[in-house]
Amino acid sequence: MATTAPAPTNATREVTELGRILRQLDVPEFWQAWLEPAIRLLLILVVGWTLLRLLKLLISRFEKRLIAAADHNIETQFDARTRIGTLVGLLRQVVNIVMFVILGLIVLTQLGVQIGPLIAGAGIVGVAVGFGAQYLVRDIITGFFIVLENQIRVGDVVTINGTGGLVEALTIRTVVLRDGNGVVHVFTHGNISTLSNATRDWSAYIFNFAIQLKEDPEEVMQAIRDAVAELRQDQVIGPKIIADVELWGVDKLDGGGFTIQGRIKSRPGQQADVARALLRKLRVLFGERSIEMSSSTPTIQLLPAPQPVKP
Repeated sequence: MATTAPAPTNATREVTELGRILRQLDVPEFWQAWLEPAIRLLLILVVGWTLLRLLKLLISRFEKRLIAAADHNIETQFDARTRIGTLVGLLRQVVNIVMFVILGLIVLTQLGVQIGPLIAGAGIVGVAVGFGAQYLVRDIITGFFIVLENQIRVGDVVTINGTGGLVEALTIRTVVLRDGNGVVHVFTHGNISTLSNATRDWSAYIFNFAIQLKEDPEEVMQAIRDAVAELRQDQVIGPKIIADVELWGVDKLDGGGFTIQGRIKSRPGQQADVARALLRKLRVLFGERSIEMSSSTPTIQLLPAPQPVKP
């Protein structure tokens, strides 16, 4: 009983068609054996490079859409670029890894390597390695949600596990802080137990001005309001202030005077500039309105020594 030969697979048909083209070009059979797989590998690499470029282009357009959508929120353009840039950077890393793994497997297949046993062996090894890499997986998953939930961004001033500093780098596994002394601290996401962000959405300068007891609190608070109002008209400091000054009134009263407490909200990380500008402005206004501040430092007055009484 005659048996029919199995139909050629797509790979065989493609090789046959490619070989037919080479024969039509009068390419010697010796060179056909080398040119055919070389051309196939070249086509695979070209298609892979094209797909990778296309994915990067789509990611870039997606980034621009996110930044444009953030303009309708209270988030500033700088904050949006920082947060979205961090998230898109992690997305690019994941896309690159997946694409290179897929291209590597396809290239191995075209070179005649049986990837079935390779994948099965990798699965067995992966189970063994998984026990040792469980902390790595935990760090990656935790880092993804930290970036997705916008908990921290590059450029934020944060305190992690009691260590404060500026976020210089944020990867899918670690966060890098640099403190005020220039020391770099690296934390894996899975080991972060406490996280405090000092520049999330807005920052604030809380002030306590000690005033002499003879001064009128209402006049002092009006001077503070006028100082902030002038600062908001300044082209440099004005954009850094996002709300009117909050005056909480007299916070402390003792024999030396009283304390006026309040708060000014600023752009994230800009509270120091606002505080310095406010102090310079108040120094001028307090002098013009003859408002005297008190000092918490005790004053020691030296009295002359008693003279002996002559009999």
